Amino acid sequence: MPQTTAVDVDRIVERYVAVWREPDAAVRESAVARIWAPDGVEFIEGTRFRGHEQLVDRVAEAYGLFVASGDYHLGADDHVTVHGHIAVFTVQLTYAKGPKVDEVAWAARVFLVLDTDGRILQDYQLTVQPLPTA
Repeated sequence: MPQTTAVDVDRIVERYVAVWREPDAAVRESAVARIWAPDGVEFIEGTRFRGHEQLVDRVAEAYGLFVASGDYHLGADDHVTVHGHIAVFTVQLTYAKGPKVDEVAWAARVFLVLDTDGRILQDYQLTVQPLPTA
């Protein structure tokens, strides 16, 4: 069975972050199909999104709420932990404008279980810093 290498995982993290920042709906949909397995699933805050159709909707909604507004930038830290077909890293929303520009507004640990082709089978976003309440 082929093993996922650290280089592959760096690319997976890069593509994972990019899909959440992608403004073009067709490109986003194509990216979801490339990085998640057909029956891939994401778990966040007690909610499950399974399969490409639900994941496309989930990513589009998150993009519209956080990135499209220009209020936040999305990025990942440089610390990726890999064990076999498991990758763990942190994603962050930072303020894009205002007095808190570049400060972290929200952060989550992302825990990915990958298939042998490097596609996401399971995606867990575990919030470690919630967005402040308005």
